[in-house]
Amino acid sequence: MIDIELQRYRELTEEARTRLIEVYADVRAPLLHLPNYRVAAFAERLGRHAGEPGFELVLGYAGEVPIGYAYGNTIEEGDRWWTRMIKPLPAEVVALPTLALKEIGVRTQWRGTGVARRIHDELLSGRTEPQVTLMVNPAAGDGKVLALYETWGYEAINEVQPSPQAPPLVAMIRPR
Repeated sequence: MIDIELQRYRELTEEARTRLIEVYADVRAPLLHLPNYRVAAFAERLGRHAGEPGFELVLGYAGEVPIGYAYGNTIEEGDRWWTRMIKPLPAEVVALPTLALKEIGVRTQWRGTGVARRIHDELLSGRTEPQVTLMVNPAAGDGKVLALYETWGYEAINEVQPSPQAPPLVAMIRPR
């Protein structure tokens, strides 16, 4: 097992923000030319997300080097997360407080080592929401990312077009 340290943040400090953006730029390097993936677009989203209820971030470190992250916040019925879905979801799904996993990423060198799952599980371990949801580009990794989330217990429930610049995404959900 790889020796990593996991640090949890309930508010976005300047140091955590800097480290997160550093890892994001590396993780998303092949996509940074696309408007929705540009570092400036991510930084704007991150600032908005950090101000939302229940924000929490987990950064993974190998020594002093940040190698991965996951963050999210609490959403409830009526949140724009739910209202952007292509098809309406059942009331029993959207009525529950839910952790929306907004971003997860691991640097290339640490992929396939279980680091992403450890960061993900650490984020979920401190939460009280009964379910967690995420959105994934079905083309990411030629479908391997979506398949990985399925092995983690997520189930596809809808499709979403978060913004005109974003690719179509698959919304997934699982019990916490």
